[in-house]
Amino acid sequence: MTHGWKERGLLLALGAGWGMTQPLGKIAASTGHPAFGLIFWQLVTCILVLGALTLARGRGTGWRREHLTFFVVVALLGTVIPNFTFYTSIARLPSGIMSIIISTIPLIAFPINLALGLDRFDTRRMLGLALGLTGVLMIALPRSSLPDPAMLAFLPLAMIGPLCYALENTYVARSGLSGLDAISAMLGVSCVAAVLVGAMMLATGQAYLPGLTIPDAALAGSSALHALLYATFVWLAARTGAVFASQSAYVTTVSGVTFAMILLDERPSPWIWAAMAVLLGGTALVKPREGKISA
Repeated sequence: MTHGWKERGLLLALGAGWGMTQPLGKIAASTGHPAFGLIFWQLVTCILVLGALTLARGRGTGWRREHLTFFVVVALLGTVIPNFTFYTSIARLPSGIMSIIISTIPLIAFPINLALGLDRFDTRRMLGLALGLTGVLMIALPRSSLPDPAMLAFLPLAMIGPLCYALENTYVARSGLSGLDAISAMLGVSCVAAVLVGAMMLATGQAYLPGLTIPDAALAGSSALHALLYATFVWLAARTGAVFASQSAYVTTVSGVTFAMILLDERPSPWIWAAMAVLLGGTALVKPREGKISA
């Protein structure tokens, strides 16, 4: 399948947009607001954006009672747990590191799918998995890789997010969207996640009211951007195929590191640059070829 300049431009825009959400998340977390409070207002913003898109399409949501299980599972794996670990980790780790870590999602998904019989053994992809592990070790082991060695304690926590996203992708690949289109499904997931997070926020005393500060604006911007990018990604995947659309992940990692340098004045060590190159190389090998997409 050939892809024109419009599709390639959207691919770059998607990756750049998602890369921008990493430093914006770092800025949002700089207030010291607890994670559940940040996640709740992020979900409120997503619901408003996706709800507006749903109304503009005039097609309704199509929700039924049997969709509730799907909403709960995806809300936990795709929002509640990974966002909690993201905001907890990014308050202590450089934003660029978080952008590099997110590239491990396909590396983690491959052995999960292999164990569940959803994928087949492939020497090339196993080599990619080994490269990915090497890249993570290049971040974790050298004492000079991170600005502060104490940050290493939060690296395993940061890795929980990609693990959850990989499990979510596997679940969605097996169950589908339960007959919903992607925007309606994401809106339902966001509503359920908002209820779950709202309850945890109140139970743990983490509620707060956002104001007109720069960190609050960064949170709103990041949340709205994510909702719009998700809708665009779904359109691009439907038009060009999942393999082509998934290549936005490479741009996300590179742009996330670049925006962190511009907005947050981060300066990754040579070890981090090398780790990013190794991880992206591993991801390229693990990614299924066009026409050979896993179940």
